[in-house]
Amino acid sequence: MFSTTEMPSPSSLFTAFASITASIMFFQSMLNQILPKQVRDYLIAFVQNLFKAHTPMLTFVFNEDNELGGRNQIYYAAGVYLETLLRGPPKTKRLNVSKSPKEIKGLIYRLEDGETVTDLYDDGIELQWRFVCSKPEKGNSNDNSEKRYYELSFHNKYEDKVSNSYIQFVLDKSKAISEEKRVLKMHTLDNSYKGIGWKSINLDHPATFETLAMDQKKKDDIINDLNRFVRRKELYKKVGRAWKRGYLLFGPPGTGKSSLVAAMANHLKFDIYDLQLANLIRDSDLRRLLLATGNRSILVIEDIDCSVNLSDRIHGEEEKKVDPHNHDKNSIAGTFLTLSGLLNFIDGLWSSCGDERIIIFTTNHKERLDPALLRPGRMDMHIYMGYCTYEAFKQLASNYLEISGDHYLYGEIQSLIGETEVTPAQVAEEFLKHENADSALEEFVKLLRKRKMEGSDDCDAKTDEKKWQVC
Repeated sequence: MFSTTEMPSPSSLFTAFASITASIMFFQSMLNQILPKQVRDYLIAFVQNLFKAHTPMLTFVFNEDNELGGRNQIYYAAGVYLETLLRGPPKTKRLNVSKSPKEIKGLIYRLEDGETVTDLYDDGIELQWRFVCSKPEKGNSNDNSEKRYYELSFHNKYEDKVSNSYIQFVLDKSKAISEEKRVLKMHTLDNSYKGIGWKSINLDHPATFETLAMDQKKKDDIINDLNRFVRRKELYKKVGRAWKRGYLLFGPPGTGKSSLVAAMANHLKFDIYDLQLANLIRDSDLRRLLLATGNRSILVIEDIDCSVNLSDRIHGEEEKKVDPHNHDKNSIAGTFLTLSGLLNFIDGLWSSCGDERIIIFTTNHKERLDPALLRPGRMDMHIYMGYCTYEAFKQLASNYLEISGDHYLYGEIQSLIGETEVTPAQVAEEFLKHENADSALEEFVKLLRKRKMEGSDDCDAKTDEKKWQVC
């Protein structure tokens, strides 16, 4: 302590302060002239990180998949949200940039492995995101898949704020962004070194209910049923049912079953998951794939009567023949994909793992299906896709020939089309052969006359299942 006689005078203190300040300004000016800006920025960042290293930090980890193998909603939401932070001035050293031909406008930005980006939330809470992609170790046959996850680091005093507010903010922001630029996706199976999983492409199918070759009453019934389904979330919850609906599309080949699926997806803005059961070996594969499907989606299993032999009825000697190394998926003894396993995902306990989902089965032979698949609660609406009617023909003529009114051949066509069996696909193919509407209709009339004389002998237009069996 200074004594009263040794206490510096105010003037001497001011002089010392002025001298120190002048020295600091002098050295700062020299450093600015000698050191480039990049070096100064690096030194400043180094000092800041040095202090941060001693700050109590907490890190949340968001894996791509959850414990059951399903999609981690936060992981995918983070990818969409972080793209908004990565646009503009560079905030990280390396970015993963992509663009597909039919993708939304602009480029897609993603963090590269090990890169970080900083976000500020709620007046200055600093949060650091880091993306990590861990590749499988060579020689490890037990784990051959990549592990992708995001790390979110922040001061531990903000744990409640991040858990209860920031994460929900990211989810809401991601949902709004996704809805604004939503592009429908078609997902199909991908059997790679990572194991069987989903891969997707943009769904750019032009089919709509307006262009669908189908009787108007049937169209209206389907549209009304779809609209009721999507607006009844609270009703499904109230009565204790999973928010899903099943449709069975059955009828001869070429009657527009696939086009109807595409029209339903375009109407609802739902993604499509095309599931080929023949590529699956056991129920565990099916469970993992279905858990990885997103909400607001349509799961399609085409030609279910031909895809795989689904049966739980293995008794006696057949049961003993089951060989786990036999991968003949089309033989009952060689497959572990069972009917009960499939039904469990349609309306069992596992059916509640997801919301707003539609399941569609297609078949050419409804009579071949196990009755257990057809009851209400599994396949709620059965839609027969039959041969071309006069009303469906007029829709096709409008689509392909741009005939909006009447035509002098329509009377004869109406009479003939009711006496023959011709599919919408055959009508469309006939129209595509001609550029002139009159010549197209004249040739179509000749085709109908020939069919009538032959007694509809074409194998594609036979009601006898032996004539148009595709299995």
